[in-house]
Amino acid sequence: MIGPIVNFLAIIIGGALGLAVKRGISERYKAIIMQAIPLSVLFLGAAMSLGGLLDKAAEPLLFIISMVLGGICGEWLRIEQRLEKLGQYVQVKLGRQDDHGFAEGFITTSLIFCVGAMAILGSLESGMHHNHRILFAKSILDGITSIILASTFGLGVLFSAVPVLLYQGAITALAGVALSGVDADIIREITIIGGMLIFAIGSNMLEFTKIKIANLLPAILVPVLYYLPPVHNLFVRIGGMLTR
Repeated sequence: MIGPIVNFLAIIIGGALGLAVKRGISERYKAIIMQAIPLSVLFLGAAMSLGGLLDKAAEPLLFIISMVLGGICGEWLRIEQRLEKLGQYVQVKLGRQDDHGFAEGFITTSLIFCVGAMAILGSLESGMHHNHRILFAKSILDGITSIILASTFGLGVLFSAVPVLLYQGAITALAGVALSGVDADIIREITIIGGMLIFAIGSNMLEFTKIKIANLLPAILVPVLYYLPPVHNLFVRIGGMLTR
């Protein structure tokens, strides 16, 4: 659990520095920062998704099905609404009802830090091989990102460290047992979906769209189910019958 804990602390420290810096930044600079960050997020998300789709072994149809099924499942579970309520609950408990960016900062940064190949690959490496290199690198990136985001969104960024710890900690804990058979195909398809979700985060931050990104999170689980040997073998057989 060393990797997830270091990542947790990096976000806390970076967020605290961002809050300290926030007081000295004028509105003019905050505005340009809030244009630069979403553009960077858009580019990174697009690069991740396209990089996976350009792989000859990629399955574009699985990507589409995953997004649709994941969206239906997420809408049914009302994940976005529950996250917003959680953010608002914490906001009230802290007595920061006047902090309008708290819930937005909490949800946005939680998604940015959790959705992505480094979070999954790093946690798997940490759990299966006790190699924390990827999560240590991610910690540095998240810490720097937290400084920038906290200087704009405020205290909500620091609280995003909690879901990051729980998410990456759960993958790390399961990696040595239930996830030991995770292969490159699953990672590739999850990366494609994760990249698209990160792209959507940037689009929302620029107010181009209002996508319920949290409701699309279950899409990440669809490739895992698809590549389970019984399920995958069934689809291979069906595909073979259809191509005869």
